Amino acid sequence: MTTAQDQPLLGTPLAIREDAALLRGEATYVGDIQLPGTAHMAILGSAHAHARIRGIDTSAAERLPGVLKVATAADFPDVMPLPCIWIPGGVESHFPPHPYGLPGARPVLSGDTVRHVGDPIAVVVAETPRQAAAALQAIAVDYEPLPVVTRADQALQDGAPQLHENVPNNLNAHWTCGDQERTERNIADAEVVVELDLVNQRTINSPLEPRGAVGHYDPVTEEYTLYASTQGPHNHRFLLAQLVLGIPFTKLRVVAPTVGGSFGTKGYLYPDMPLVLLLSKALGRPVKWVDTRTGLMNSTVQGRDHLQHAVIAGTRDGRITAVRCTSHANLGAYPSTIGPGVATALMGRSITGMYDIDAAFCEVYAAFTNTVPLGAQRGSGRAEAAFLMERLVDEFAARIGMDPAAVRRRNLVPATAFPYDNGLGWTYDSGNYEENFDKALALAGYADLDSRRGEARSRGKRLGVGIATYVAVCGVGPSTRMSQEGMLGGTWESANIRVHPSGEVTVTVGSASTGQSHQTVFAQVTADAFGIDPASVQVLEADTLKAPYGQGTYGSRSYSMAGPAIALTAQKIKDKMRRAAAAMFQVDEEKVVYRSGRVFVQGTDPDTDTEQSKTFAEMAMALWYGWGLPASVEPALDETTHFDPPDFNYPFGTHIAVVEIDELTGETEIVGYTAVDDAGNIGNPAIVQGQIEGSIVHGLGQALMEAAEYDEDGRLVSADLRTYALPRAADAPEFRLDRTVTPSPHNPLGAKGAGEIATVPPAAAVVNAVVDALRDVGVRHIDMPLTPEKVWRALHGDPAAGTTGADA
Repeated sequence: MTTAQDQPLLGTPLAIREDAALLRGEATYVGDIQLPGTAHMAILGSAHAHARIRGIDTSAAERLPGVLKVATAADFPDVMPLPCIWIPGGVESHFPPHPYGLPGARPVLSGDTVRHVGDPIAVVVAETPRQAAAALQAIAVDYEPLPVVTRADQALQDGAPQLHENVPNNLNAHWTCGDQERTERNIADAEVVVELDLVNQRTINSPLEPRGAVGHYDPVTEEYTLYASTQGPHNHRFLLAQLVLGIPFTKLRVVAPTVGGSFGTKGYLYPDMPLVLLLSKALGRPVKWVDTRTGLMNSTVQGRDHLQHAVIAGTRDGRITAVRCTSHANLGAYPSTIGPGVATALMGRSITGMYDIDAAFCEVYAAFTNTVPLGAQRGSGRAEAAFLMERLVDEFAARIGMDPAAVRRRNLVPATAFPYDNGLGWTYDSGNYEENFDKALALAGYADLDSRRGEARSRGKRLGVGIATYVAVCGVGPSTRMSQEGMLGGTWESANIRVHPSGEVTVTVGSASTGQSHQTVFAQVTADAFGIDPASVQVLEADTLKAPYGQGTYGSRSYSMAGPAIALTAQKIKDKMRRAAAAMFQVDEEKVVYRSGRVFVQGTDPDTDTEQSKTFAEMAMALWYGWGLPASVEPALDETTHFDPPDFNYPFGTHIAVVEIDELTGETEIVGYTAVDDAGNIGNPAIVQGQIEGSIVHGLGQALMEAAEYDEDGRLVSADLRTYALPRAADAPEFRLDRTVTPSPHNPLGAKGAGEIATVPPAAAVVNAVVDALRDVGVRHIDMPLTPEKVWRALHGDPAAGTTGADA
């Protein structure tokens, strides 16, 4: 039976129902799936960043114990290349070909040319993972090495190595937004102009769980099942069935079991997905592949990687009148599933942030290089934009001798200006930026921080303070609007609710959790809408056989897209209950009220008047039986909603970092970190706090230690956790967290994205703080990551410190 719930549940930190299984090791990941008769696949990646394949000899590998099959591109002549579905919108773009005339991405296996180290060229299937891995070593590949390019700007130069025949000069697209003429005029007329060259370095997504896939083919039904660590089972089902394998859509089921983090990396098609399906059919057995950490670093999409020339212009009293950016974005060797859109629109349209600026312009040159393909990384595009804008504001403030906080406040979009057109393509939905900004300054004790500098120097430390604000487009999103940005598909979300005769509820949603506690928060949304106990709500997702059509989890969209779909579906259920109850009570429908898990006649006491009142469970049973219903009311309670919002939502916030730099070692310690974020109405504060804290640490990693380093031959030299530094618990400072609340008008929950927003400002806040600490010795900028060596060299005036930037 279902019990009524009188108190609001949304906004309450309910216990997270997923935690127990995760903490006890009882959750099922792809690596835990053991189908009877499973064989194991290993993938041979290219040893060269750019080479022609003269030949592949697999004979020795085929003779090894346990080996069931060795396959190359020649074994899959009818398999289509993986597609790209987010192209730079509104401009000419160039891609590898696809048979359907769509933008192609990459072949499932490369047969004639390899374009990055790790590019898949052969697979082995064996009885055990060890046997499969050993057999890879016996495959002999005859390479003809070709010239290599790893930087986007160099890839566009005359004479650069060409990666794709269909992509002249390696240029995917030259994309622009904003008003170039007005921006150039404002810069020319400005009292102050500041320029900076910025490197937003390439970083490697590092979820706890590397990717994995299990494929199973049933020869009786001719149906395929793919178990994969994916953010978008429904999207991957369509793309794989229709655009890669060429099989009926109804013959493929995709299941995402527990996914151990993603940060954007698992929303893409990868070669392993079709390969396990094809090889399962060929061998008549399930085929399983689970990546290694080094394999992940050489094959899973990487993030960031923009080389930016930025200009800010304004008046001597602190008014910003123009901002301009020219960026070279490194797409890697192939366009990933949505990589080109990440590198263009998400970055370029976001560069003005919280500020009301008269003119802005951004252009992006998206280029192919001999590196791992680029994709989303938590806060993708928006983090690069915020870094650019917030570094510019600090340097502008320093030039005019004004406090960085005062410059920011002078230029904030006023609360009365919403909805606000930022001039670059985004229309901000709601906000009170000044309230948020002032709350962060107060929480950080900003007014008193200068007084601590002398005390720090007495200990051999240099104290610095850095501010970074942001606006992050989230809630992807409105399908028509996304099509204008070059998305080749829909971005709505769905929810279905079935109320069982017991009064228990099953909710199925089209999203797919990668660690966002969907089981908890979607039960919370449902229970709050109905006024029932959340324990009576079952949540299903991430299985295309069980869930309705959906778009998955990305772009901080789950709560503000699937949540409203649930709320709207619950309203349909309640309306149907009211119509049925009106017939039972023999009153007009408008006189029937639904509240706190009951339907009753207006003006009666639902707790005492049982003749004019029914509980949620009683109505569920009545509609299950279907006795005495009017012709306009069908039996049963089963409703679906497909929610497509009118526009995106725009969370925002202010972060403040306080650092101390050791003058002897150059080590940077974050001694204070304040964050005040605004994600609209919050569903579960405990979940959001965890996302905020994790996001901040993610951003701190880029600022201080993370970098994907390639050598001159295109080899990733930071290819494991011995050479690629990640933040640990000891690196995380104590946080001071708070929030403001400005609901979004674009969905019935008033929700905004939250999962990645706090990754957007930390890098800028930390770099601003370090430069502030070193400004008296002439430091204007240091390229990330701010390693102790770089900071020490900058402190001592060494030009090898990685400092960039030029005044104008």
